[in-house]
Amino acid sequence: MASKDGKDTKGFRNYTDSAHQARVERLYHDKYTGQTVDYATRMKADYGQFNRGTMSVWDASMFLDDIVDQSDPDVAISQIHHAIQTGEACRKAEPDLDWFHLLGFIHDLGKILASPRFGGMQQWEMVGDTFPVGCQLTDANVLHHLTEDNADMKNPKYNTQLGMYTEGCGFENVTWAFGHDEYLYMVLMNHPENRLPREAMYCIRFHSFYPWHHAGGYTYLSNAQDRDMLPWVQKFQKCDLYSKVDKIEDFNALKPYYQGLIDKYVPGLVKW
Repeated sequence: MASKDGKDTKGFRNYTDSAHQARVERLYHDKYTGQTVDYATRMKADYGQFNRGTMSVWDASMFLDDIVDQSDPDVAISQIHHAIQTGEACRKAEPDLDWFHLLGFIHDLGKILASPRFGGMQQWEMVGDTFPVGCQLTDANVLHHLTEDNADMKNPKYNTQLGMYTEGCGFENVTWAFGHDEYLYMVLMNHPENRLPREAMYCIRFHSFYPWHHAGGYTYLSNAQDRDMLPWVQKFQKCDLYSKVDKIEDFNALKPYYQGLIDKYVPGLVKW
């Protein structure tokens, strides 16, 4: 399979010897070290107050231009361009499914917390693959050898396969590494005018859970809903990952289309 620019898809997610290897490894070391049960629980409680500001989804998306994702081994473009690329890939994949197009545009919007103009968080707190905390970090996680400094992995309450969970509990009942997926999911669930379908909300929350939908790990925590939603996540993942190119889309020409979708599905001012 080839990407949008004809690149062999096997060349994506190269965590062995990419052009950005050093920065990617530094970020994942910090991410695996910092993302513990205690950290994720505290961050969810803190950011679940939605007291960082009130603005439209469109205005929030402008902060994405401040961010080049340091966890990405594939490209080094700002996240607003990645948003447009993914939205356009979703339009091509499902021309008549307009919520899917908006999903592509907003899926990484939670990364605004890493913008120095908005959240100012460190990138390891926001970007990269997501994973459950409170159970064993498996080799389904990329750069798994960098998990050795995670304090929870020295705690017998958390360092077993199931850890603090029960088999088949379902991902909705799992505590997740706090990052852009979880933050945006929380924000939109709190927005009374959110009209996105549950498939879109599920993809927002779990599109970065590559250890599951790409590597087949952590299935022992999944339930029937997760298995039913997996095809949607995998469909979206292809648009997200394989749309990454260095070419910049004509942002101004595309703005009216995505603004219209925002007005339809996530209108009004949102609490962040």
